[in-house]
Amino acid sequence: MNTSATLSLFGAPKLDFEKHHRLRVAFCYAVAASLILGLTFYGFDYYLLDSTQRPFSPKHLILKPNGSVGLGLGFFGLALFLAIFLYPIRKHWDWLRRIGNTKHWLDFHIVLGITAPFVIAFHAAFKFRGLAGMAFWIMSAVAASGIIGRYLYAQIPRSLSAAEVSLKELETLRAQLTEQLAAQKLISAEILAPLFRLPSAAEVQAEPKLLALIVMVALDVQRTVYISRLRLRAVDFWGALATLGGVFPTKNQELEKVIDTARGQAALSKRILFLSKSQQVFHLWHVVHKPFSYSFAVLAAIHIIVVMLFGLR
Repeated sequence: MNTSATLSLFGAPKLDFEKHHRLRVAFCYAVAASLILGLTFYGFDYYLLDSTQRPFSPKHLILKPNGSVGLGLGFFGLALFLAIFLYPIRKHWDWLRRIGNTKHWLDFHIVLGITAPFVIAFHAAFKFRGLAGMAFWIMSAVAASGIIGRYLYAQIPRSLSAAEVSLKELETLRAQLTEQLAAQKLISAEILAPLFRLPSAAEVQAEPKLLALIVMVALDVQRTVYISRLRLRAVDFWGALATLGGVFPTKNQELEKVIDTARGQAALSKRILFLSKSQQVFHLWHVVHKPFSYSFAVLAAIHIIVVMLFGLR
């Protein structure tokens, strides 16, 4: 495996197209958040009203499910719904498979999956009844499970060709990162040691799948918190404010290089330790996620057909 390509997967500088991709994803999240916040701000007083009081609100003709905005949100939700299913369909259509890569498609799939429940909720004016209500709650469960799936996907290291990285290659990369850390003099090994504290392999193998997932998330959160503390040790009061308590990088490039290397090694060590469990949980996630997705699609289709046949209320 190309070492530079491997390093790009675990914290080293990304290629330009990866940066552009992240910017596009961030832009989509910003647009989605702006839409949700705008609808919340505009319709907050309306959505708080009881269903018997809403017809007397001046916003009712706009925000009800068949109102000018409500209906538009319904069509937008349908468009999101169709776009969401492009990701699984892509596996079966060669011309789609040649566009982009799986990771990038998955990122946009998740953006759409998170946005869709909010759009549908506003379309329904937060009144969930019958098949439409059932479809909404299933869609929300699918969106939540999608976030978990994306996390698990990231825990299983992959090469640029989407083939699994072997355990030997991961160990080689970890050795390289260890050498880099040993060579630097800015932060002592004792200070960095808490980043690399992990449960034993025997403990991980004995853990139930759900508990292993919780432990993985807890280790990631713990690592993020400790890195923030490392930054705070190196900056003054104004530096702490500028980095929001150490959450964002400092202007000290040497410090950030050490932190990136340490974070990469800690994350890689955790991935190696939990690789088998991650694969098991990911397989279990597939078993749960797909049926819920398909059942939501069926209920949504029934709802759309009923609305088209009998009209909107």
